[in-house]
Amino acid sequence: MTITRRAVLATTALAAAPVVGPALAQTTPSAPTPAQGSAPRQAPGFYRYKVGDVEVTAINDGFAQRPLEGFVRNAELSQVQQAMQEAFLPGNALPITFNTLVLNQGGRLTLIDTGNGDMGAPTSGRWMTNFRAAGFDPAQVNTVVISHFHGDHINGLRLKDGTAVFPNAEVMVPAAEWAFWMDDARMNQAPEAMKGAFQGVRRVFGPIASNVKRYEMDKEIVPGLTAVAAPGHTPGHTAYMLSSGNGKLMIMSDITNHPALFVRNPDWSAVFDMDADQARATRRRMLDMAASERAQVAFYHAPFPATGHIAKDGNGFRFVPVQWNPAV
Repeated sequence: MTITRRAVLATTALAAAPVVGPALAQTTPSAPTPAQGSAPRQAPGFYRYKVGDVEVTAINDGFAQRPLEGFVRNAELSQVQQAMQEAFLPGNALPITFNTLVLNQGGRLTLIDTGNGDMGAPTSGRWMTNFRAAGFDPAQVNTVVISHFHGDHINGLRLKDGTAVFPNAEVMVPAAEWAFWMDDARMNQAPEAMKGAFQGVRRVFGPIASNVKRYEMDKEIVPGLTAVAAPGHTPGHTAYMLSSGNGKLMIMSDITNHPALFVRNPDWSAVFDMDADQARATRRRMLDMAASERAQVAFYHAPFPATGHIAKDGNGFRFVPVQWNPAV
């Protein structure tokens, strides 16, 4: 894997302190009303849908603003701004959303990624409020599956003060990702700018290292959930196929960042992609598969609730969000 200096800097920033339109959220009658004079908030950010017999709940963790300049490594800023304009998004910064998934299989709860915890941007950190509003308790989580080790995916496992957020959960991680980030020799030889990312991974996983279960690709890691190799964004970056009955959901993790940029332009390279060429090849392969199979997909960074379909569109693709449905 070729790792550029720019990717190193971007990865470090993301691991240490990660960086919408109206949220499609299920509301609850008991949702609190903002106090007089306080900033208004949306209703709790969770959305449920079914994949076969599995109840899937998207949990939103807010967003972070990322300056557009330098965000796409192989496109002119004017091209990126044009894509943003076509998507009715601001021309100076990208609002990056964070969305995890909870799989409820007959009361057995599997969480895919954990959000920023208490270490993200001021506009993130909404995850636990939304998780509880959806009727879940962290003590009930049976399994936490991690797609890759960027901070916005793992920091929700452990608070700044060291508290483990899911005390009863088995933690499962990609074997290739673990081998890269937990290698002491690799950390010692890494550029100074990248060492913070290695240290962040150790902060989260160090206290539980002996209990973390490492999984391989193309294996069913919990019932109905199969790991799919999707390297490039990071060395062990993983997508998933969730199957139940006749239902299937392709969980794309960070194969794209915002769909308005990287689904429409799959050959663009995000600054966070550690191996740009491999990430582009993975992106095209997975988007083409989703379009060909007319599969439902879920993305970590798509606008909430971050699920829909992929359609071919010229040399690229387009993301077609699901229609909000009050029924589950």
